Amino acid sequence: MVKPIVDEGTPEQRWRAWPAMSAWPPLALDPAEPPLVVAPHPDDEILGVAGLMAMLGRADLVAVTDGEASHPHSTVHSPAELAEIRRAETTEALSRLGLRDTTVHRLGQPDGGIDENIVTKELTALLTPGRWCLATWREDGHPDHEAVGRAAAAACAATGARLLEYPIWTWHWAAPGDPAVPWDRARRIELTAAARFAKAAAIAAFPSQIAALGPAEADAAILPPHILARFTRPFEVVFT
Repeated sequence: MVKPIVDEGTPEQRWRAWPAMSAWPPLALDPAEPPLVVAPHPDDEILGVAGLMAMLGRADLVAVTDGEASHPHSTVHSPAELAEIRRAETTEALSRLGLRDTTVHRLGQPDGGIDENIVTKELTALLTPGRWCLATWREDGHPDHEAVGRAAAAACAATGARLLEYPIWTWHWAAPGDPAVPWDRARRIELTAAARFAKAAAIAAFPSQIAALGPAEADAAILPPHILARFTRPFEVVFT
């Protein structure tokens, strides 16, 4: 269900005015072991569930790609340089969440060309019955997000792990009540003040994404303020 990610999308004010959001049941924060958080690109895990990671105080991360294609025509950085920058940003973001000792499994998949079967095998090897696996929603609208979501779903089905899907670009292309989104499976994660502060600090650890790399249009910020506004809520959302 790949969607064109264009224009400014659904304003955050419209989401916050939707009464259904406050009625979603809370997610019980009771994982028996550190959850496995799967990120198609560096920063997806931070935007989606950094608050949860901070509150749990433990998590293992699977970095599927290094995000080298975020600015494919950059006049400032080569893809290899971008990959190095984004790996360093992830390390800093985890530190700001209080997760310096997090195990990071780097799969080295090509940004924009993820091999879903390989990711499924890698995740299957890391999951156990009942373990939480947090991954981007299978119909999030971005091809990498959807491939990772499908791989996580297949790995969870094979191992008996618990799949929790977090939306990222859904908040851009969808609208309140959109029938294409499984709102009936939505669960809220209420964030403490400390978790909100830590999440904001972790997002700020990605200057390559939230600020322009240079004056050229090809170096514009990937996550300008109107997009970041969707990830500063006092709660996070997953689909169970």
